Amino acid sequence: QVQLVESGGGLVQTGGSLRLSCAASGRTFSSYHMDWFRQATGKEREFVAGISWSGDSTDYADSVKGRFTISRDNAKNTVYLEMNSLKPEDTAVYYCNADNRPVATDNYWGQGTQVTVSS
Repeated sequence: QVQLVESGGGLVQTGGSLRLSCAASGRTFSSYHMDWFRQATGKEREFVAGISWSGDSTDYADSVKGRFTISRDNAKNTVYLEMNSLKPEDTAVYYCNADNRPVATDNYWGQGTQVTVSS
């Protein structure tokens, strides 16, 4: 079992920055591929960024490439999402997700943290 807790959300102006954190507990954090998703009001949850268990491979949604950076610190059992040049369309609840690829038998979600970007 893995528990995930997001933090770092808040209200920021257009062009500002935030760093989200997702702290994990339970099973060995370093064994999990980690993703960030977001869900805006009235919209489907969408993929934002992902990072492999080793941190050597990352993936980003086209909408955030060049602006967001995902990273992880396995010693701290934490994954981060550095968000720069924020836009109003980035406003959403941001969730972290963990799965044990390649077997993919486990899938865990945090409770989410609200990011609001004002125009």
